[in-house]
Order: sequence, then C-alpha cells, then structure tokens
Amino acid sequence: MVEAKAIKTEGDKVAFVTGEFQAARRKISRDATVALVNAVGRDVRELASACSQLIRDTKGMIDVADVELYYGERVETTGFKVAEAALGGKEAEALRLLRHAMSGGSTPCRSSLFLPCSCARLVVASAGPGPSASMAKQLGMAPWQIDQARRVAQGWNGARLGAAIQAVAEADVEVKGGLRNIAHRAGDPAFAVERAVVAICALRRAA
Repeated sequence: MVEAKAIKTEGDKVAFVTGEFQAARRKISRDATVALVNAVGRDVRELASACSQLIRDTKGMIDVADVELYYGERVETTGFKVAEAALGGKEAEALRLLRHAMSGGSTPCRSSLFLPCSCARLVVASAGPGPSASMAKQLGMAPWQIDQARRVAQGWNGARLGAAIQAVAEADVEVKGGLRNIAHRAGDPAFAVERAVVAICALRRAA
C-alpha cells in the first residue's frame, strides 16, 4: 500500500503538477506550472484533469501561453492578475482585468478574493530576510510565492501597505452588504472593488 500525501498548500499543488508532467515525460515551464495552479488549483481533481488535457492536446514544452489559451479566462487566473497589477500600481491594467472578469460572470465578491491574499503575501515578504524555502515551509506557501511577494514588496513600506489592507477590508465589508445603510457608501458592490483597486494603485505610485 502506497501512502499518498494530502495536497493542501500551493507548494503541494505545484509539486503535484510537476509530478504529473514528469510521469507523462513532458516538460512544463515553472511559470506555466504556477499559472496552471492559479487557474484551476482549488480542486485537485480538476487540476489533474487540466494536466491531462495539456499533455494530450499540446506538443513540446508547455509554457504560459499554452496554459492561458486553455485556462486564461478562469476567475482564479484573472483574480491574481488583477491583484498583481494593482499592487504594481498599474491602474489601467488592473481595472481592465477586473471589469473583464466581472463581465464574464464573476461576482464582485469572487473578484475581490485575491486582493487580501496578495496583500497578506506582501506582509509575509516584509517580515524580513531568510531563505525562501524555509520561510515557505513554515507558512505553508511555495518558495516561488515568497520570491514573488518579495519582488512586489520592494515598492511598498509598512504605512502604505497598512493603508492598502484597510482599503481592501473596507471594500470587502461593502461588497458583503455591511455598509449599505451608510448613504455615501450605498451603491454597486462592483464599484467598491474598483475603488479599492484604484486606492491600492495610488498608494503604490506614491512610493
């Protein structure tokens, strides 16, 4: 009897995808592996099915373009792209991606899920130096997530990051209806998410 490890963390999922392609004797780039996990990583069965489809339907080295061709419109993928653009201060790109996600059927609540996650990663990255692998193990993250967060965190300081987290928290409450009874906050939940994205971009550009 072979004991199968539970697949829980992002690192576990990246390792799972890598193993699937190695077993099929196919190559996939690191960036494509990460993109695939971001796109379909919530459900391991769906992740396994996605690996099988890419193995079956593509040839040669699988890269990010292949993943985006098949799964680029997934909410998870778009959500992370929105957060990445916002935290990079790219307002026009972040809003375009956000509106595209919502026009494709994503609700404001689902579209906003990735903002607090990405802000939390920046907090982790700001915690101090140390090997990515050891920090990732302690926090249940993948080393690439630590490295990515550290790169983004270079444009942030504690005060502005705190303000960004506050903007995300306010949007989250408003999206869920918690501020609907306040006149100046009543309105479209989608606008609440857009306002948070604009605020984050402004904070980043203030560096």
